[in-house]
Amino acid sequence: MSVTVDRDGASGVAVVTLSRPAKHNAITLAMAAELTSVWREFRYDASVRAVVLTGAGGAAFCTGIDRAAEVPQPSSPYSLDDPLVAIGPKAGDLWKPVVAAVNGMACGGAFYLLGESEFIVSSTSATYFDPHTTYGMVSAYEAVYMAQRMPFGEVARMSLMGTAERLSAQRAYDIGLVSELAAPEDLLPAALRAATTLAGYPPTAVEGTVRALWSAKQAALAQALAQAPHLIRLGNLPPEEQAELFSRRS
Repeated sequence: MSVTVDRDGASGVAVVTLSRPAKHNAITLAMAAELTSVWREFRYDASVRAVVLTGAGGAAFCTGIDRAAEVPQPSSPYSLDDPLVAIGPKAGDLWKPVVAAVNGMACGGAFYLLGESEFIVSSTSATYFDPHTTYGMVSAYEAVYMAQRMPFGEVARMSLMGTAERLSAQRAYDIGLVSELAAPEDLLPAALRAATTLAGYPPTAVEGTVRALWSAKQAALAQALAQAPHLIRLGNLPPEEQAELFSRRS
């Protein structure tokens, strides 16, 4: 299993860990399916009242889709299969609070997960960036999710600058993307403290508040995401040209 789940019945908190540290926790198709299954399972598990989502190892929280993943696409120009579209908790109809604990790099497809977490606790050594444009790809879903959490100018700069620069943890905190900073060794305890507090409150009140918060932006989010497949179809370079750009990485 590339996604591990540790439940603490006493606190009501489950820790979900992306467990491919040797690959910077890049998401395979199997991992995507595991994440979807985990969120759906939590809907029926009353012992889980809050979740911490993190990545194994100190190098990366998640670096998005594994470049080795082969995703068959329909021939129709009006359809696009995105392997990450259902990896987030809200996509799985889970309204229990999710606290993201970000260690190391968070980039690209990681924003599908961060975009559907309630708030982010970040290691002081974490960095945030979006490599899409560098490699001839449209940042559509990622940019839309981050536009819900970051000032427009900041998300525009990050989405457009690609690998040329990275957002530091301190800067992410200053602009409100991150709600708390912690030393690397204190990251998981800090996230667990917050999640344990949430799990200690009456669950229907907490879940109702989560649902209310998301309803405030869900209409705009749904409308923006509906454009994403078409923009990707129009703007992405062919896979072989993307691969050529990736091969030039230093």
